[in-house]
Amino acid sequence: MKRRPFFYFLAVSIVVLLLTGIGGCYWLVRGSPLTLLQGGTQATPEAAIFVPKQAPVMVSILVNPDRLEKLRQAIARPKERRRSRLELDQIKTTLLANTGLDYRRDVQPWLGDEITVAVTTSDYDSDQYNGQQPGYLMALATKDAEKSREFLQLVFSKQAIAPTDLEFEDYKGVNLVYHKPHAQGESLQPSTRILSGAVVGDRFVLLANHPRVIKDAINNVQAPDLNLTTSSRYQQALSQLPPRRLGLAFLNLPGVISWQGLDTARTYESQIIALEANRKGLLTETTLLAASPQEVALTPELTEPVGALKYIPATSGLAIAGTDLSNLNNTALSKLWKQVAQISTSGYDAISRLINQPLANLQQRWGINLEEDIFSWVQGEYAIALLPHADTSTSDWIFVTEKSPATTEGISRLDTLARQRGYDITTLPLGDQKIAAWTQLTTAPLAKANSEAGAITIKAKVLGVHGSTDKYEILTTSVDAMDAAFKADQAGSLLNDAKFQASIEAIPQPNAGYVYLDWTTTQSLLERQLPALKLVEVIAKPLFDNLRSLSVSSYGSEPGLLKGGVFFRLNE
Repeated sequence: MKRRPFFYFLAVSIVVLLLTGIGGCYWLVRGSPLTLLQGGTQATPEAAIFVPKQAPVMVSILVNPDRLEKLRQAIARPKERRRSRLELDQIKTTLLANTGLDYRRDVQPWLGDEITVAVTTSDYDSDQYNGQQPGYLMALATKDAEKSREFLQLVFSKQAIAPTDLEFEDYKGVNLVYHKPHAQGESLQPSTRILSGAVVGDRFVLLANHPRVIKDAINNVQAPDLNLTTSSRYQQALSQLPPRRLGLAFLNLPGVISWQGLDTARTYESQIIALEANRKGLLTETTLLAASPQEVALTPELTEPVGALKYIPATSGLAIAGTDLSNLNNTALSKLWKQVAQISTSGYDAISRLINQPLANLQQRWGINLEEDIFSWVQGEYAIALLPHADTSTSDWIFVTEKSPATTEGISRLDTLARQRGYDITTLPLGDQKIAAWTQLTTAPLAKANSEAGAITIKAKVLGVHGSTDKYEILTTSVDAMDAAFKADQAGSLLNDAKFQASIEAIPQPNAGYVYLDWTTTQSLLERQLPALKLVEVIAKPLFDNLRSLSVSSYGSEPGLLKGGVFFRLNE
């Protein structure tokens, strides 16, 4: 049977265990997350001393997975406790399949409070004749150096075909073990498998895909100016984050571009991402550092929620609120989005569809270009919302914008576009308000039970509606949606909704506004529009099982920095 790369299993385990931990934090936030964060959880990855300054990527979990599991087991009800234990055991068994290793027997006794994985270089040997050979390094904190040495011997003995396949070397006081060539003259082939390992002092187990990667890691410790901890950009990025985290990732974006072989301009040079917990959910914060402070324009920030939200019903499933859409292409967020699109097409596409697909449907429905025909004249506050119908299979849109000298001309242009599509502008009363509807008369035969054969009925098809208040212009896709917008302030608006307030509570102020998604309201609708979303739900099942809403925002006004966060509000 072909052996599956053990390094692959360990690397994937970080992602899976972190996702499991995120789900487990549901139980933490119901109890006391401070129990987790006090007395042992470190602020920064200690293994960064092994990682070179120019490393493309470093990802760290800063808490032992078993600590998350123990807290979850302590808080969970008996039935949930058994299910939780079975799920985690199944994950660990799958990750170590075909390796001959057992997590509880071989890993759990010595694993400490940090697991760090890094792509240390895009080409560890700089040999143009063998192509690009990325270096992969994993550092696992150990609380029992002797047991971790036993683990290392076990790993290599199970991978070796014969004892003579292993090479032992003393390098600057550290004992290395690695696979040597199987035949005379054969070189050590590049791989993502573990081909080298070492226990450094009594603190870390190092695993890598080539002995040179571990030797470079040891050099980084002994020559401190080489390692990531002495990088000014890394330290600057760390300083922007809260002191206690469950995990973090640091990306050197020029290194990522080189590693992936991309040819792209860049606005940002570094990015750091951190995960933290509070009583209501999980906050993922990120900071990006620009190559030059002058390249990033500061985004207008608000000290309180957007007033336009008072016309958005509390039942809305998706809402986007902020200020000044007319300058969208020149904002820091827009420049970041373009850079992400160039670096990771698949990742950009997935995120883009999740956020933009509903807006694309509206754009198609109205036959307009949102950016040119609406966003270009929105200079003040705005709020865009998706309003699901009772059956959740269809939905309406509400768009609210603060009045400005440009809004009258903008609404007039929309009326012109509607006429070009064959619609009339009809003025209608709606309560105490007057509204204008884009209508088109259509004919259809009446049912025989209700009329004579051949009789027809005339219906008015409504494409969209617009109305106004003393301060805001409102656009909707139906008369019912306009009625809901006018009544929202009295019937219950998103601005005063307790669920919405709980979802933005963890987001720092001032900020540039919010993207708010009520998962419980929009889950079925989004799943129909984005079938791939169901796969994501399976992978991150503990998170989605307990997710109530998520909120996204950007904030921070320092030149050259873009800060933002995503808050996952979980069941209480």
